Amino acid sequence: MEPVVLTTERLVLRPFEPSDAPAVFAACQEPDIPRWTSVPSPYGLGDAEQYVAATAPEGWRTDTAYTFAVVSRTDGSLVGSMGLVRISLLHAPERQAELGYWTAKEHRGRGYTAEAAREVVRWAFADLGVERLEWLAEAGNEGSRAVARKVGFQMEGTLRAKLIHEGTRRDVWIGSLLPSDLPRAPEPADPAAEATPYLPYGGGRTD
Repeated sequence: MEPVVLTTERLVLRPFEPSDAPAVFAACQEPDIPRWTSVPSPYGLGDAEQYVAATAPEGWRTDTAYTFAVVSRTDGSLVGSMGLVRISLLHAPERQAELGYWTAKEHRGRGYTAEAAREVVRWAFADLGVERLEWLAEAGNEGSRAVARKVGFQMEGTLRAKLIHEGTRRDVWIGSLLPSDLPRAPEPADPAAEATPYLPYGGGRTD
């Protein structure tokens, strides 16, 4: 996948650049980011340099993660990171992907993350043909769940002992978003592409 640039009213979502390393390093000093994400702890400047110069670009090249630097259109400051991760099921027939993100502390509470997420969701559904988008977070990450709900994700439950964090198994919340969940489903980039029919479960006991 060739990296793309997305824009919203207040934000630009673009590939990470080497010059972003100091801002990524500064953001990841805030304890909530290593607590709730997979970034190393402690987080050094070398980690940030490796991420922006190698890890993030490699994700685009190998189709393993499409990661965006979310920056302010006003002053170019780094708001956070967002993208599609663990996308091994992106292509047919599964057509699934997972949305992941973190936000710098000083930019929280302004609606930036939900704004960026809605644009990535639109891109995923319209341009990549995604038919099921997942969100996962360690149980207890209320901030991440609040953003997912604002975007339209439906909470599906708790995956027990799904995540290993700091040597301990943790429960994970999972939610999903379908094109039909949105008030207005994005038009596909390829009008000839056919969506896989969806047959919801009709009910009844399983025990």
